[in-house]
Amino acid sequence: MATLLLIVIYIAFIGLGIPDSLFGAAWPAIYAELNLPVSWANFVTMIISGGTIVSSLLSARLINRFGTAAVTAVSTAMTALALFGFSVSGSMLWLCLSAVPLGLGAGAIDTALNNYVALHYKATHMNFLHCFYGIGVSMSPFLMSLALSGGSWRGGYRSVFWFQLGIAVLTAVTLPLWKKAGHAAPDAQQAAARTDSLFSLIRRPKVRRACMVFFGSCALEYTCGVWGSTFLVRVKGVSADTAALLITFYYVGIALGRFLSGVLASKVTSDRLVKAGQCAVAAAVFLLLLPLPAPVSAAGLFLTGLGNGPVFPNMLHLTPQYFGKEASQSVMGIQMAASYVGILLAPAVFGVIAQYAGASLFPLYLLLFYGVMAAGSLLLKRALRRE
Repeated sequence: MATLLLIVIYIAFIGLGIPDSLFGAAWPAIYAELNLPVSWANFVTMIISGGTIVSSLLSARLINRFGTAAVTAVSTAMTALALFGFSVSGSMLWLCLSAVPLGLGAGAIDTALNNYVALHYKATHMNFLHCFYGIGVSMSPFLMSLALSGGSWRGGYRSVFWFQLGIAVLTAVTLPLWKKAGHAAPDAQQAAARTDSLFSLIRRPKVRRACMVFFGSCALEYTCGVWGSTFLVRVKGVSADTAALLITFYYVGIALGRFLSGVLASKVTSDRLVKAGQCAVAAAVFLLLLPLPAPVSAAGLFLTGLGNGPVFPNMLHLTPQYFGKEASQSVMGIQMAASYVGILLAPAVFGVIAQYAGASLFPLYLLLFYGVMAAGSLLLKRALRRE
């Protein structure tokens, strides 16, 4: 029963990933059709990220009241509704309105399922969980590229809506499965976890340094996802549909990196997996900095996803080890908040940079956040060695 439930959770995480890569792949076609400034993508991405932060902060109360299963089912349905809204949008206002349920639903799914898997399954499953997220984010830009080759970004959103709707129905009809597994109600371990004050935790140097890693990793990941296609179109001179296809390799890299991390988790420590991933990101950013053809840049984006993909799930797995099991839930909440701040701010700031200084600064911008992530890891290691 636990294995069957885990499969449902994996599929739900595909649904979490599906919307995340779609907007960045479609934006070059959207702003051209609707005659919008390129930087206006910021409004949509910031609304999505803001909704994610709000729902993440409220998710503990919602889960305690309704249970993980119900929160997951309702939130997945909200994201499906949002995708349909994007598919019929004819103005910036409708894009922004559709972004609201997308952000609210995504944040609740992310927090609920990450906590659930951390409590009830092995570390390997955390990596595989985020690998399935990578499948979702890889699938949607591919479908969007097919739709753009036919001349319609709306068709891409409509196709992905049907996939998401199917996942929402699956999470709804399998609600009894959670009860049979004995985990439909709030988890007793979670309820018993110590809740430290926010300020007392933030004052700890280790917590701040761990947050640097999460902030840098997620800022880099989402900047690539939102602006990678625009970089390929404006700097490398490829068409919008080709860029949407090439950015798919970036998301394939994320999925592959997390899959390999899950396979190796029983033999290689999470520390080493994080370090190896960061080395791969350094090589990827170097490739993007070079004035080389679009296929090489696509390879650089793939390598970025391959290296950065394992950082997030393995850092989550290391949280109890770094901070103790009693404090891990509270620290994990702060780390997730730091991640969402990076997701909220980094793509938005680059939108302004692309509008006024040019998309050619994309690789240097990624290098900045790689530096934040690498510095956070180095400082965290030094603090742990001193202990």
